[in-house]
Amino acid sequence: MKFMGNFLIYTGILVTLFGLLINIFHKFNLPLIPGDILIQKGNFTLFFPIITSLIISIILTIIFNLFK
Repeated sequence: MKFMGNFLIYTGILVTLFGLLINIFHKFNLPLIPGDILIQKGNFTLFFPIITSLIISIILTIIFNLFK
């Protein structure tokens, strides 16, 4: 049970951080990297930064492995 509790906590933290990153990218009007999805229809906007997320993941993996 302890493993499941820790898993849910870490998953929640990652989802929250991902949501914050999406909001930060949207507020600063950073240019879209090819591979990021932006759909705007009327007053609906969907922004899904696939390639940006991969780049951030690679950078964080390198940083965490350096301090391991």
